[in-house]
Amino acid sequence: MSSVNTAIQLITREQAANSGTAGAGTCSPALAKGPWDFDLAEALAGAPAYGPGASSGDIAPAATPRQGQLPEEYKQAGDEELARRILAAKATLGDRAVILGHFYQRDEVVQFADFVGDSFQLANAALTRPDAEAIIFCGVHFMAETADILSAPEQAVILPNLAAGCSMADMADADSVSECWEQLEEIFGTEPDADGRVPVLPVTYMNSSAALKAFCGERGGIVCTSSNAATVLEWAFERAQRVLFFPDQHLGRNTAKALGVPLEQMPMWNPRKELGGNSEQDLLDSRVILWHGFCSVHKRFNVAQIGKARADFPGVQVIVHPECPMEVVDAADSAGSTDFIRKAIAAAAEPTTFAIGTEINMVNRLAAENPQHTIFCLDPVICPCSTMYRIHPGYLAWVLEELVAGRVVNRITVDSSVQENARTALERMLAARPQG
Repeated sequence: MSSVNTAIQLITREQAANSGTAGAGTCSPALAKGPWDFDLAEALAGAPAYGPGASSGDIAPAATPRQGQLPEEYKQAGDEELARRILAAKATLGDRAVILGHFYQRDEVVQFADFVGDSFQLANAALTRPDAEAIIFCGVHFMAETADILSAPEQAVILPNLAAGCSMADMADADSVSECWEQLEEIFGTEPDADGRVPVLPVTYMNSSAALKAFCGERGGIVCTSSNAATVLEWAFERAQRVLFFPDQHLGRNTAKALGVPLEQMPMWNPRKELGGNSEQDLLDSRVILWHGFCSVHKRFNVAQIGKARADFPGVQVIVHPECPMEVVDAADSAGSTDFIRKAIAAAAEPTTFAIGTEINMVNRLAAENPQHTIFCLDPVICPCSTMYRIHPGYLAWVLEELVAGRVVNRITVDSSVQENARTALERMLAARPQG
């Protein structure tokens, strides 16, 4: 099976040659271009953007990091030359550098990773290499921040392309969340009830900035992953009457619903509206206050796609990520984290057809690794995570060769004042282990 990038290149070339229109089968013909084209476009426009792919319609905040121009030699180098240079640099650096590759990265990058996993698995993987001088995180910005928080101070965490952010993470910023918190405290007060539970506790998804993790740590709150979100909410309900959950409304809603929280007790907070678009009574009656954020990759999945999969493949097993909308999770056979999806496929003893609702790079890789099964993405349109796709072998070769030359580029650092509280929230998360 060809990689997602190869498929995109073929589709755009064939469609352009046959009909004069490019991009049929992909959500954007611009995906066939090099990410450095978008670095340049942003520099010329004087404003950041997420680039082509699932998040192309999301508006990037003005403070979103931008990548400088990649040296021309890396733009012009072919796949074989880049692979040779990356391998040579890795050999020279040896144990001084470790490369982490997220599940959603393109295959052309993942092939060089020392560890492949989700954001928290990779941050933990880095801890197994305490002697590494550099941690090259082929993921997105919030992941590199988490690695910097958890790694030793002398270790440099490097993001090959600074423009690899996350539109969902950007949907909840520290100022907006702080303003929301102040309004909630005015309504709820701050005194605990007779059982010692505070009026409200903040819970942030791993897919958030270090500043928001610190916000939670400072206020008795906690971080969650898609793997332990239910355990974290139960932890929070033991300590609070209600939870403010950000930035992903869908993970919060799906998790709380599975725990028995009624939908009417889950108002959504839109930071652009007064009281988030709610009445005081709605908020007083709430158990979980959901932030108006979402993942543009997982928002693409819908019930009609599931219906088609069931019609085309009777007996198909539909597994989706809990960042998908509630109606999609309800219509699926099961829902869980990227690790849950991997394990569910690995546990299938007989050849099975799986329709998967998560990022296309991971789905294609699962299909290639499990040829005994039929595995396909629910979304028929190839539309990768925009920001993950900003990482390209050219950037990886560049940061590695700079390290060989004794230069650290694209280092991600979290201020020490933020690190302490963020680490506290992460440590609470580590202690909240799912049972079984």
